[in-house]
Amino acid sequence: MARLAQTAGLTDVQQEILSTVRDFVDKEIIPVATGLEHRDEYPQAIVDGLKELGLFGLMIPEEYGGLGESLLTYALCVEEIARGWMSVSGIINTHFIVAYMLKQHGTQEQKDHFLPRMAAGDIRGAFSMSEPGLGSDVSAITSKAVRDGDDYVLNGQKMWLTNGGTSSLVAVLVKSDEGHPEGTAPHKSMTTFLVEKEPGFGEVRPGLTIPGKIDKMGYKGVDTTELIMDGLRVPADRVLGGVTGRGFYQMMDGVEVGRVNVAARGCGVAQRAFELGVQYAQQRHTFGKPIAGHQAIQFKLAEMATKVEAAHAMMVNAARKKDSGERNDLEAGMAKYLASEYCKEVVEDAFRIHGGYGFSKEYEIERLYREAPMLLIGEGTAEIQKMIIGRRLLEEYRFQG
Repeated sequence: MARLAQTAGLTDVQQEILSTVRDFVDKEIIPVATGLEHRDEYPQAIVDGLKELGLFGLMIPEEYGGLGESLLTYALCVEEIARGWMSVSGIINTHFIVAYMLKQHGTQEQKDHFLPRMAAGDIRGAFSMSEPGLGSDVSAITSKAVRDGDDYVLNGQKMWLTNGGTSSLVAVLVKSDEGHPEGTAPHKSMTTFLVEKEPGFGEVRPGLTIPGKIDKMGYKGVDTTELIMDGLRVPADRVLGGVTGRGFYQMMDGVEVGRVNVAARGCGVAQRAFELGVQYAQQRHTFGKPIAGHQAIQFKLAEMATKVEAAHAMMVNAARKKDSGERNDLEAGMAKYLASEYCKEVVEDAFRIHGGYGFSKEYEIERLYREAPMLLIGEGTAEIQKMIIGRRLLEEYRFQG
């Protein structure tokens, strides 16, 4: 086991789960990730393996067939998986956010209906907030739901759905005017709908189209899509929690735990970049000795290792805070911000250590170099994190003049 990014105080069960996941990553993900990534191929065999390990139900309560584990256990598993290939951690993370939102906010009927099949991995989740024209400004969404008898009719276009094609359940955030008079604050007139669909592309149910995969610089393999609703009818019993107007709060709760997982992804990618850099530095010779013998490279390795360690510690702290039942938006924002920034820096330093070979597609670091930037924008940009952190600090340290 490596010295860096260790977590004190884990139970025997947690250590066993992590050891199993790390073993799976080393044997089943790392050897094939770069080839799959270059082909932009969905990692079906890897996903089937994770399903067998029970990872799709890791945080789903035992009464619904899950493992009932903590956010910390989950985040540490995500860290390991991202160390192998970040795209795979994305497939699990979006599923997990929907399961978490159901567990926290769903009606009993919704929990009974969805969670056992989500725990088994038979239903895969995706969630959808963003739209083509709004970026981080969630309050500006224009997709709408209008009540029509026992159904709602949904219209609008959503953007950046991870798992958009492969998922069979999408939590979709839209505006709903019912019971919310004109002039109601935007975030109080939003509702989350649980939309079931067939996996695939094209018209996946009447009124719902998934046009196809968006071609991306990195984060390949996992399908990122748009979602177009045109007269999509959804039964009223598929309003998350059974009451309209709570969607914004439900989504933000999901994103808060999602941010811990993005931090965990940053930690995992940074760990892998450090491993590749420190390995290569001992193999490559210049001026008659391994480049690891040159002080310039040792300084780089020292900085990289310190960043890996610091990011891991902040991510663990944010997960533990949420697990203890406390508010963790400050810690999650800090962890996500720091881990994604440090990840980018560690990956770049590993890239520099590789010299010209870092630019070659034969070397794994080339893939990491294209993947790291996604963490700077996913689950809220670095700038949004700083806004959240700044506001929370001013709440905590209000000047009593």
